[in-house]
Amino acid sequence: MSDEARLALAHERLEALRRQIQRRIVGHHDLINGILACLLSSGHALLEGVPGLGKTLLVKTLSDALHLEFARIQFTPDLMPADIIGTQVVLQDEQGRRHFQFQQGPVFTQLLLADEINRATPKTQSALLEAMEEKRVTVGRTGHALQEPFMVLATQNPIEMEGTYPLPEAQLDRFLLKLNATYPSADELSEIVDRTTGAPMPAIEPVLNTGELLELRELTRSVVIANHVKDYAIRMVLATHAVNGHATPMARRYVRHGASPRGLLAIVLAAKALALFAGRINVSFDDLAAAAPPALRHRILLNFEGEAEGIDVEDLIAEVIRETPTVPGQSRA
Repeated sequence: MSDEARLALAHERLEALRRQIQRRIVGHHDLINGILACLLSSGHALLEGVPGLGKTLLVKTLSDALHLEFARIQFTPDLMPADIIGTQVVLQDEQGRRHFQFQQGPVFTQLLLADEINRATPKTQSALLEAMEEKRVTVGRTGHALQEPFMVLATQNPIEMEGTYPLPEAQLDRFLLKLNATYPSADELSEIVDRTTGAPMPAIEPVLNTGELLELRELTRSVVIANHVKDYAIRMVLATHAVNGHATPMARRYVRHGASPRGLLAIVLAAKALALFAGRINVSFDDLAAAAPPALRHRILLNFEGEAEGIDVEDLIAEVIRETPTVPGQSRA
């Protein structure tokens, strides 16, 4: 199959998936794009927003539109690591002999919804680290591989801090993108009322199976990024470091730690997915600029002055995008 035919087929499949999601979900276009970018990039997504915005419904709808196994974990303070990854249980055979057998936990799935992940203790949160990074879990001295594809979609409430445990930087960095669920407009609210208080919610038809999804992931990684375009992404990441020559004024004054190399990988992979959404086989500067906020917002740590003055990381990233020229020595504008 030619590259043009593969690109056209990929675009058709992605549009079919998007249409199925939009049968239930009103608005949230950036959120949907971000989740699909993570899906194609073999990454994980952290969804942040106040309760009632449809984050859980969106993940459930995505699972219905895919031929993938789905599991949901409701994180609570008393949740233990074994409740996630599984445990050894004692079984007895017909001869009365006892032996241990591993009982798999809900992490042994393909699409995992970690609902309100910041309500669990750090010990339980860390149980997801190996699964997210290595696609396997270890119980005792035995490793157990997870199915491919495997994706974690975690949600958290940004305003309710009582009884919660903020995710540490090491775990935040495991998420390819951090996506914000925004409040709907008046027209979207009207549409939500019509869809949810009238006829039953429409059924979702699965449109992608495991093999097709893996093909889309392979195609995403084959999207071309030219050296001068890649250099723009590198300079954006360097601009988030206070001690670097590319640093913006806000970064020099307010940043304690800038984005990690994994942040650069996240920008590039998400930009490749966005290019594929647009039907292109090459990454543009605009793709990188659009991918930067969700890839960087959870990877920049403010210093004491930034915290004291209430600096918004979103404003800092906007300055990085605005001040980083596409060609060295020239203005971005």
